Amino acid sequence: MNFLLVVEWLVKGFVWALVLLGGFAYLTLFERKVLARMQSRIGPNRAGPWGILQPIADAVKLIFKEELTPANADKLIFTLAPVITVVPAIIITAVVPWGPSLDLFGYHLNLYIADINVGVLYIMSIASIAVYGIVLSGWSSNNKYAMMGGLRSTAQMISYEIALGLSFVSAILLAGSMRMLDIVAAQGGYWFHIIPKWFVVLQPVGTAIFLIATLAEVNRAPFDMPEAEQELTAGYHTEYSGMKFALLFMAEYTKMIAISAIGATLFFGGFNGPFVDRFPWLGPVYIFVKIIILLFGMIWVRATFPRIRYDRLMAFGWKVLLPLSLALVFITAVGIILAQQVNSRLIAVIPLASLLVAGVAVAMIDRTLRRKDYARR
Repeated sequence: MNFLLVVEWLVKGFVWALVLLGGFAYLTLFERKVLARMQSRIGPNRAGPWGILQPIADAVKLIFKEELTPANADKLIFTLAPVITVVPAIIITAVVPWGPSLDLFGYHLNLYIADINVGVLYIMSIASIAVYGIVLSGWSSNNKYAMMGGLRSTAQMISYEIALGLSFVSAILLAGSMRMLDIVAAQGGYWFHIIPKWFVVLQPVGTAIFLIATLAEVNRAPFDMPEAEQELTAGYHTEYSGMKFALLFMAEYTKMIAISAIGATLFFGGFNGPFVDRFPWLGPVYIFVKIIILLFGMIWVRATFPRIRYDRLMAFGWKVLLPLSLALVFITAVGIILAQQVNSRLIAVIPLASLLVAGVAVAMIDRTLRRKDYARR
C-alpha cells in the first residue's frame, strides 16, 4: 500500500473530524438564531460580536462543569455510551463525496475519504448501530426515565429505519449503483436545459419520506420522544452532565449535518451544479449550500410542529410510511423498466404515480383523523 495514500487518508479524516466539530458548535448557534427570529426574539448576542462566541462559551462551561455518576449506574457502560453515540455520527460521512477530484501542485486529490462500491449499504449499517449509544446510556443510568427514553429510541429506530432504507432503494434503483460517486454522476446534467436531473425531481415523495424518517432517526422535533421533557425529565441523558452530556449533545447535531450531507448527495445532486466541470472548486460550495438549506428545514420543522403523540408516532411509521415506501419502490422499478424498454419519456411515470399514491395516503390520514375527531364529539 502506498504510504502517501495512508497519510492522505489520515489527514482527510482528521480535517473532516475538525470540520464536523466546528460545524456542530456553530450549528447550535445557527439554530438558536433562527428559532429566535421565528419566535420574535433576539437570541444569543452577548458573547462576542453578534453572539458568534456563544458556542465557545458553552464549550468552556461544559468542560469545567462537574460530572456526576449515579451510585448504582453501570459505570463502564455509563462512560462508554456517549462515545458509542458520537463515533457513528462522525464516521458515517466517510463515503460522502464533497466535490470532483482536484489537481493541487501536481498531486491528484480526491474530495472524499473512502470510495466503496456499497457506499449506501455502509451508510445504512452505521445508521443502524448509532442507536446503541442512546439505548446503553438510558439502561446504564439505572433511572426509570432514562430507561424509558432508551426504549422509546429503540422502538422509534426500528419503526422508521425500514422506511428510511426503502427510500435509499429508490435512489439506488434510479442510479443503478450503490456507489455514492455513481449516484452523484447519475444526477448530472439537465432536462430541457432547465430542470436538474436530481432524484428529488424523479422521486419527490421518496425524498420527503427520507427527510421525515431522518428526523425520527436523529430524535429531532416533532419526533423527539426519547427526550420528551414533559414526560421523561430529559429522557436517556437525564443523569448525564459535563463532557458526557456534551458528547450526547454533539452526537445529535453532528448527525444532523451527516444526514443533510447524505440527503444532499442522494436526492439533491450532491456537488453537482453550474460550471463544476470547469471550476471543480465549486463542488464543495454547492454541497455546503445544500446542507445549509436542509439544516434550515430541520430547524424550521422544530419551530413549527408540536411534538407528536407517541402512539401516533408509531402508527405513522408502520401504517403510513412503510406501505408508502414499498409502493414507491415498486413505482420506481416499473418506471425505470418502461423508460428503458418502451420510451425514455415514460420516466415521468415515476413522479406522477408517486404523487398520486402520496395523495391517497394523505386523504386516508385525513379521513382517519376526522373519524376520531367525530367520535370524541
